[in-house]
Amino acid sequence: MISPYHELKERAWVANREIPKRGLAIYTFGNVSALDSARGVVAIKPSGVEYDRLTADDMVVVDLSGKIVEGKLRPSTDTPSHLVLYRAWRGIGGVVHTHSTYATGWAQARLPIPIYGTTHADHLSEDVPCTAVMSDEAVERDYEVETANQILECFRNRDPLHTPMVLVAGHGVFAWGETPEKAIYNAAVLEELARMAFVTRTLDPAAKRIPDRLIRKHFERKHGKNAYYGQK
Repeated sequence: MISPYHELKERAWVANREIPKRGLAIYTFGNVSALDSARGVVAIKPSGVEYDRLTADDMVVVDLSGKIVEGKLRPSTDTPSHLVLYRAWRGIGGVVHTHSTYATGWAQARLPIPIYGTTHADHLSEDVPCTAVMSDEAVERDYEVETANQILECFRNRDPLHTPMVLVAGHGVFAWGETPEKAIYNAAVLEELARMAFVTRTLDPAAKRIPDRLIRKHFERKHGKNAYYGQK
């Protein structure tokens, strides 16, 4: 009998396979989830299973409170972080957590990624934000929930659909999107922006952000109300 969540699990599986394919993690470092908002369930990678051993049937389906709806394995330990974001932000349908090298380097340095060039501005109109460091008290509470709470606090005055990525200080990377496919795309873009910014700062430690007019032009030609990039 085919699972009623077959398509959701398949999408989550394909998205998770993109993590090593895009060089965003090795071994078991990272996970992707996919939301079915109509049913109020999420499919996510099982904990500790390497990507090359993963099958669609291995995906674990949970409801938005974290209760397992379908699956024979334990879901990712990061599942509570994903669920907090889904509950808080309408309009996202996929969440990715990785420890991609360059972006995680910026996170470990506790630094936002400056908008040094137009490639960055094609995707974001601001620096990639970095959360505050988790407090000792928060570490002792529900760690994965508190990780998401760090992100929510960082986005208190930001639109998560406008800036679909964040560095978690000392930890790693979260990205999201309207779909799991878009979430993976945003995670891959983030890693590339992090690498470019690292090269820029290495060549010129005093490098400056590009002017606001260039930022606006590049962002709005792809994302503004009169966007003209791509095919209509």
